[in-house]
Amino acid sequence: MADIFDVIADATRRELLQHLLDAALAADASSGELSVGELVERMDATQPTVSKHLKVLREHGLVTVREEGQHRYYRVEASPLEEVEDYLVPFLSAGADGLEPVTSPVFTAWAGADVERAGSTVGRVAAGASHQARTVVHEAQERLHGVQERLHEVQESVTQKLPWKRGES
Repeated sequence: MADIFDVIADATRRELLQHLLDAALAADASSGELSVGELVERMDATQPTVSKHLKVLREHGLVTVREEGQHRYYRVEASPLEEVEDYLVPFLSAGADGLEPVTSPVFTAWAGADVERAGSTVGRVAAGASHQARTVVHEAQERLHGVQERLHEVQESVTQKLPWKRGES
């Protein structure tokens, strides 16, 4: 099975995600969903092509589908993209370590963004802080797990030394 990077590497799938994101962000869209037919209308692609790419996106959890009769309505699900964010954040937040921040026109073009330097800096700082927070929480969970294991070992040791456990009353 392809990983998330392979899935979003395809320009057609990125375009589908962008249309679904636009629908989710639209002020007049209460559901944030688009049908296959609506997606075909917005793209320069055939219905079978759109359906094929939607299937890949669905299999990787990037979209959800709701069936109503013979119609399918798709909605973007961005949470699987956290893996991509976690990979990219260290590159984009290099400025936090005293290095010159990375401002890649290729990345900006890929993301479809038209961002001024100040806005991209704020975004990088926010993404970097988010990444650091997740890292700290993950490390704290690992330390807690280690402490719990050690506590369990100590409890076992104490239990073994108690007189009623050794058959002594």
